[in-house]
Amino acid sequence: MQLDIFKKILEVDSTSGKERGLSEFLKDYFPDLNGECVCRSFEVGDGTENLLFRWKCGDSQQDSGRLPRVVLCSHLDTVPPYIEPNVKEIRGGEALPDGNVSLNFQDTLITGRGSCDAKGQFFAMWTACEELAKELKDVRTASGYHDFGLLLLSGEETGSFGAKAFTRDCPGAEWIIVGEPTDNCMVTASKGTQAFQVTIRGKACHSGYPELGHSAVDTFVEIMNMLGNIDFPEDSQLGETTLNVGKLVSDNPQNILSPLLTFRIYFRTTFASHEKVQQLMTRIGEREDVKVEALGGDNPMSYDTFEGIDTKTVAFGSDTPRLTKFMHKSLCGPGSISVAHTPREYVLLSDLEKACRQYKSMVINILNYT
Repeated sequence: MQLDIFKKILEVDSTSGKERGLSEFLKDYFPDLNGECVCRSFEVGDGTENLLFRWKCGDSQQDSGRLPRVVLCSHLDTVPPYIEPNVKEIRGGEALPDGNVSLNFQDTLITGRGSCDAKGQFFAMWTACEELAKELKDVRTASGYHDFGLLLLSGEETGSFGAKAFTRDCPGAEWIIVGEPTDNCMVTASKGTQAFQVTIRGKACHSGYPELGHSAVDTFVEIMNMLGNIDFPEDSQLGETTLNVGKLVSDNPQNILSPLLTFRIYFRTTFASHEKVQQLMTRIGEREDVKVEALGGDNPMSYDTFEGIDTKTVAFGSDTPRLTKFMHKSLCGPGSISVAHTPREYVLLSDLEKACRQYKSMVINILNYT
């Protein structure tokens, strides 16, 4: 694999909101490397853009706008802060950033923001497309383009804005394979999400005379205790339902009972619990002193898999639920979610190479090439 190209990609800061710099770089750089690769860009509407790369075969005609049958897809943006890349040769037994050790006799360690989420994914996908285009150079299609392509979306980390815009403006196709850090396993199912903004109103009074008021903090504790005692139905595929509280604010002095408390609560749901979470939060919002606002989320999902590739379930989200116009969806990619979004983010060259082989195998399988 051409690691010099990967390092150039990692050197471009594309933390959320800065994707344009990377998209402008790629839509010139990839076609310059191979004249058979062409790029179409799609404005998202927030200053960012999505990119679709296709590969010519034979005497290509004008692009009809139809998507290829198989679309490999990942995202341009990364979480902040930007971390500069580093490429280092390592040997078996050498420590990796997450405390594990390298199991290969010799490998290459690539660190830096986006190395495993998700520039590593789209670099492996681009490499797979480049190799397929060369190996299938004798294939001819009516459109003059190979029936596979690479779609890069903006805004995945901040609300899947690129995926939503692409679904809004573009036609669907037969199959989309989304790249996320899954340890190169095919995902069979992923948890859903539900987010809520909760506002609790109390009655302020002197803390020496609490009987004269009511603290919004006490109501918060009551709600959290209630949620902690609920036995959500366990799912045979996705396991337990989990929740997390963030943006907790009660701006009262210690000698005044809290008149107002706000927080966000984020559920990771299963097939068995998704509707029950919605019903539960609706009931909580029926209290006179509590307002609950649903902020949205995604349903739990099942995915198409391929024989011969290990499988797993995941609890993290991706663009996939927003890409509703594709008949089949798969989720697979190099790297581990355990180091994504951390200062320890890395990917191994051996994992990128394995991902490339797997992506090529999936495309060939779908298109029935032999």
